[in-house]
Amino acid sequence: MQNEHWLVKYSREAYKELMEKPEEFPLSNNTEYDVILRDIEHYPHAFVLACCMDRQSKSERVWSIPCIVMKQSGRYSVEELAELPLEWYVETFSSFSLHRYNYKMAQVFHSTVQRLAVQYGGDASRIWSGSPSSATVVYRFLQFDGVGVKIATMAANLLHRCFGVEYSDYSSIDIAPDVHVIRIFERAGLVSPDASREEVIYKARELNGAFPGVIDAACWRIGRNHCHATDPACSTCPVSADCPKLVSR
Repeated sequence: MQNEHWLVKYSREAYKELMEKPEEFPLSNNTEYDVILRDIEHYPHAFVLACCMDRQSKSERVWSIPCIVMKQSGRYSVEELAELPLEWYVETFSSFSLHRYNYKMAQVFHSTVQRLAVQYGGDASRIWSGSPSSATVVYRFLQFDGVGVKIATMAANLLHRCFGVEYSDYSSIDIAPDVHVIRIFERAGLVSPDASREEVIYKARELNGAFPGVIDAACWRIGRNHCHATDPACSTCPVSADCPKLVSR
């Protein structure tokens, strides 16, 4: 690792710290719901359902959806949730305005529950148990209704970072090129200002092919605390000494 890029080096440190302090990365905007979402021993399906809801809306909000549904229905297992008809989910999503696209996401929630019941015998942890390859886990998430590569790799990454789930390899867990990642890659001179999401993904693979997604942790932390879209706090940034700070003010 003699020629390891400074961002990768910091990413390893940040990733390790986040694994040791998962509370620094809240999953929802509700402390009570976070307890359920983090209890993947008893409620692994809550995590999967939240991942499937995480699109076209604020993450903190949509990650509360499985907990709200379970609380309103009084049903907490996959088997119990699978007994509820689609109409119930549509009405509940609409009544509580759970998502930006209530009707569509009610359908997704229902189909996810059904797949967990039939394909995984009601035990969502079978998706990642037994130290499978990262590609296997990403593929299994891709089989859920509407889940794309971004959500599937995010889910696999969170399982490792927040819950310590082990895989036989990590090469298929790509970086998720959100606004923080793209901004930092541009300002660090890793990609051009007009780079595509695909370019960012492959640059991360070039930097750290064994585990490209490890860079997510650093970009999330740096972007949230220092590398803001306007008036970045370069003087307090932990990588300020190495970063070329290609900032257009």
